[in-house]
Amino acid sequence: MISYIKGILSETSAEGIVVETGNIGYEIRVPLSVLERLPGLGEEVRIYTYLQVREDGLSLFGFLSRGELAMFRQLLGVGGIGPKGALGILSALRPDDLRLAVISGDAKAIAKAPGVGIKTAQRIILDLRDKVSMEDILPAEAFAGDRQPEGGDLSLGAAGKEAMEALTALGYSPMEASRAVRRVEISGDMTAEDVLKQSLKFLI
Repeated sequence: MISYIKGILSETSAEGIVVETGNIGYEIRVPLSVLERLPGLGEEVRIYTYLQVREDGLSLFGFLSRGELAMFRQLLGVGGIGPKGALGILSALRPDDLRLAVISGDAKAIAKAPGVGIKTAQRIILDLRDKVSMEDILPAEAFAGDRQPEGGDLSLGAAGKEAMEALTALGYSPMEASRAVRRVEISGDMTAEDVLKQSLKFLI
């Protein structure tokens, strides 16, 4: 099993990249979201990989973080979704946007991916709904301000989550609200109103 490949980025194309290490060039298929964030040619890069083994050959799929790779693996667990399909979905939607679409039940957003229809999008939502949460999308600090005393349960009314709910109530899409809240540097003493005010600066 190849966990990751670290080497020099020697080639990029619409199909993927080539990373050279130990005098070997590894061809790796990556989503558009990875292509957009790669360093320049000739620079070092670390790619976390998934190896597909088939009778007609081996294929490597890669990502810049373990979190992206984990989302890819979750998609592979959905019936009818193979590596190429999962890669297409993650090219159309960044992992956090996909998680948000799953949480909010936004099948239309997922169906924008090539080769994905509404029925497949609905199946993705059904299969992944219990595997993702708002905590996966918002920074940990967003849930740090409204906790019960030690030994108690965590409050669901966290500042970041409340601010996001307020933004959607104002007419912003869940995706827009999530992106705005994630751009706020949330401290433990901030209220939902504080987070909301700062989030709005990124939407106006």
